Amino acid sequence: MLFEKLFSPIKIKNLELRNRVVLSAMGTHESAESADGREVTDKLIAYHAARAKGGCGLNTVEVTSVDAASAPHGFLSIAEDKYIPGLQKLNDAVHAAGGKTCVQLWQGGLAVASDQTAQILLPNDMPMSAEYTVPGITEERLYSVIEAFGAAAKRAVTAGFDCLEFHCAHNYLPHSMLSGGLNHRTDCWGGSFENRKKFPLACIRAIRKNMPEGMPLLMRIGCHDDMLEGGLTIEEVIEFCKDAKEAGVDVLNISRGNIVTAATVYEVAPVDIPKGFNVEDAARIRQETGMLTMPCGRINTPELAEQILEEDKADLIVMARAQLADPDFCNKAREGRLNDIRYCIGCNQGCYDYFCASLSDPEVKHITCMRNPALLEEEAWALTPGVKSRKVMIVGGGIAGIEAALNLKKTGNEPVIFEKSSRLGGQFTLAGAAPGKSDFQYAADKAVANVKDQGIKVHLNTEVTPELIEKMHPDIVILAAGSTPIVPDIPGRDSEIVTESHDLLEGKEFSGKTAVVIGGGLVGFECAEYLASRGVKADILEMKPDVLADLGQLRKITSQFSLSELPVTVHTNTVCKAIEADKVIAQKDQEQVSFQADLVVMAVGTKSADTTALQETCQKLEIPAYLIGDAKKAPGMALNAIHDAYHAVLDINQ
Repeated sequence: MLFEKLFSPIKIKNLELRNRVVLSAMGTHESAESADGREVTDKLIAYHAARAKGGCGLNTVEVTSVDAASAPHGFLSIAEDKYIPGLQKLNDAVHAAGGKTCVQLWQGGLAVASDQTAQILLPNDMPMSAEYTVPGITEERLYSVIEAFGAAAKRAVTAGFDCLEFHCAHNYLPHSMLSGGLNHRTDCWGGSFENRKKFPLACIRAIRKNMPEGMPLLMRIGCHDDMLEGGLTIEEVIEFCKDAKEAGVDVLNISRGNIVTAATVYEVAPVDIPKGFNVEDAARIRQETGMLTMPCGRINTPELAEQILEEDKADLIVMARAQLADPDFCNKAREGRLNDIRYCIGCNQGCYDYFCASLSDPEVKHITCMRNPALLEEEAWALTPGVKSRKVMIVGGGIAGIEAALNLKKTGNEPVIFEKSSRLGGQFTLAGAAPGKSDFQYAADKAVANVKDQGIKVHLNTEVTPELIEKMHPDIVILAAGSTPIVPDIPGRDSEIVTESHDLLEGKEFSGKTAVVIGGGLVGFECAEYLASRGVKADILEMKPDVLADLGQLRKITSQFSLSELPVTVHTNTVCKAIEADKVIAQKDQEQVSFQADLVVMAVGTKSADTTALQETCQKLEIPAYLIGDAKKAPGMALNAIHDAYHAVLDINQ
């Protein structure tokens, strides 16, 4: 067995886990589809059961409201007895699959504001507009929430959970009462650290009182407060954790982040944040408290998880999004099928961005995942073999073509990939060239290796023509030819100093110390980062008022973090007018400006590759053809490309 420490059992009080991998609580918004918007659904049960079958040691059910008046729509609740049967059904399914369960007991504080009917509970008054201020929570209401935590714990035990988790992080009410950066009360619940500890410790005692002695109690806690004046230090957190241990907490789930500052990036950390960024703080907290700990935060490979345990920095490992991307992550890692794992790359497109969209867009039902289109559709969209094996020609060896090929092979078909360049991976690999984005390269490399492992035929340096389709005459054609760069009609665009973004990221040699990147989208920023990391001063010119329009909230924040530390300047409302031998002439707010440039990078976007002739050939030969990814619509997100590929395979196997 590989990764012996990661997959070794651990006993916590009376609970024995089969391994050290923990699926932490992640909001899915799936409960919005239930009768009252707060209940367990069949999809949620199948989601958890799939990860238990996949070998996970402990499944933590997502943030679950303990207080009825402040329980928002779209989040699970355990605030009333009526929710027990659904939670029991979920527990039964996970237990039947060989797993263990935990429920995260939660009072959301400011975060419940997504539901205007939910009561917002805050330590102090908070003005929301000129007309309305949310009043600070009263002492009487504090006591009612403490009682609610205790009552919720009792229900959780009745529902059959194996352990419980108290959420004391991320700006939710217990964290807000504990942190000096958030709690500005002047009564006995605020002011000194001793006073600020009272509320969360009272909640812990109420929970512990309603649990069997042999049942473990976990606590999610931030290792310190980021970007928050007067916030918690790691020394205060250590002191509080020692008190929490006395009050009945057995295991610490070490996290970070708050939703009132840019530190929100640490809650669902994107690819730009280093892997395992909480590990060292977790190790210190573990050493100074003597408590079992489990760090979270961008731990997405079994190698890294094993290393953390080998170095004795933790007792368990939170691997959450890793198991969104691949429900069989644990089994594959334990069995050594490392190339077969769909690795999380921290793109945040399907998990965080879809979750935020689901709060306001009724068309977005729940979270999804770039790497795993069947997330929360485990039963309806399960891949199964078709009635017969089909020979499928795949035009294009980017990530969409690769995923289509792997899923076709898995379901008993005969895929053949044709790629006009000398390598597989496409733009997924290019994205990995930018500093801090190696996860893209890693995931692409593993997927390419898996193509080889599965014995899938690949023809490189081969451009598919109508004649080739006629000669091969496959049963199905998947057109995943991707896109081609747009080169705007600018005087001087053919100059020797001009290069295209894809060529740059492919490793094309360049010289000079100044560069202009034309285009302020994601690719433009990646090119600027790439250049800056090589000592080149870069100016980004964007004709629109905003940059990074194609990125979600957290990736925008981290991109700005990155650029603030590099010799890169962004110019919005700036239109390139001409390229000369050593400079770029542009117009900014009706004024002509110029930028020194030894190199000019075109990153204005892409257009779909022209597959008209191939489509017409398929139509003439009566061969079903599927247009996917950027070949269908460019520029597009990798999430859409992979989802297109998945659904094409589902359709082929019908």
